[in-house]
Amino acid sequence: MAHESHKAKEFSYCPYSQLRMGSALLTEFFVFVFLLGCSVENTCFSLGLCAERTAINKAVSEGYQKFKAIFDLEDRVIAPCGACRQVMREFGDMPVFMTKVDGSYTMMTLEELLPLSWGTEYLKK
Repeated sequence: MAHESHKAKEFSYCPYSQLRMGSALLTEFFVFVFLLGCSVENTCFSLGLCAERTAINKAVSEGYQKFKAIFDLEDRVIAPCGACRQVMREFGDMPVFMTKVDGSYTMMTLEELLPLSWGTEYLKK
């Protein structure tokens, strides 16, 4: 999984922060499929997109909505930002593997990363 994330990391566009991040999203669709995402920055910082949201948006646009896990890769362990945590929450409580290039990792669930979060269960049906 770290290998897949590493491929995505190489495509990062981050001329401002130099924070090259790659994500590999493991789907649950009949066979396991990895969809990759990388960080994409913009001079207007709020318009940039993190690797996790890039991978999720790509997956949804290709017909996937059920995910087993997400694997993030950076030179050091970095937790997903709050926006990425909330977007991941939309698709269930998957494990998040925060992986370093040397292969070591920290794994947390979304419940641990985003306790007491807002979800569709709060919307009236």
